[in-house]
Amino acid sequence: MNTTVTISGMTCGHCVMSVKEEIEALPGVTGVDVNLVAGGLSTATVTAEREITVLEISEAVAEAGYTVVAENA
Repeated sequence: MNTTVTISGMTCGHCVMSVKEEIEALPGVTGVDVNLVAGGLSTATVTAEREITVLEISEAVAEAGYTVVAENA
């Protein structure tokens, strides 16, 4: 199952590493692909063995210091 969200506030590779680390800590997550758009809105696609809710992803992203602004269809 894949879920893609849009994240604001990310500007560098360290941001990507922080977001990936927090999301990968969620139970059932098997992969995270982050597309960084420095100074813009970045996306993260989460692959998991179970349905991961946008709320779960949002909370993990917030732990890293960033904000999920939208779920992408």
